[in-house]
Amino acid sequence: MSFIYLLLISALIFFMIGISYPIVIKCEYYYGTKYWYIFLIIAIIYLIISLFISNEIISCIIGGFAALNIWIIVELFEQPERVEKGYFPINPKRKNEYHRKLSKKEKNLYKINK
Repeated sequence: MSFIYLLLISALIFFMIGISYPIVIKCEYYYGTKYWYIFLIIAIIYLIISLFISNEIISCIIGGFAALNIWIIVELFEQPERVEKGYFPINPKRKNEYHRKLSKKEKNLYKINK
């Protein structure tokens, strides 16, 4: 495999990471961490597929996507900590799942009476 192919694979995986992070944020916002197993199933399927593909480049990209889904699971469980620190907004429908106290501004924003 030449150096150009390695750069191409690295760029594609880097691009996939960049696209996946907003998926983590939105998934945690709307669903929390309860659907993490879907990413695990996707990762296992893509890992098995990558083992049976004879083309090295395609196999590396699909294997990278499998590893990316494992990374998504880790980030999905770390995202509530970032929400509690105030880095990302709290979903008002799931506000009881977090331990952070809301400020008056946030209470007014989410229309919470407590």
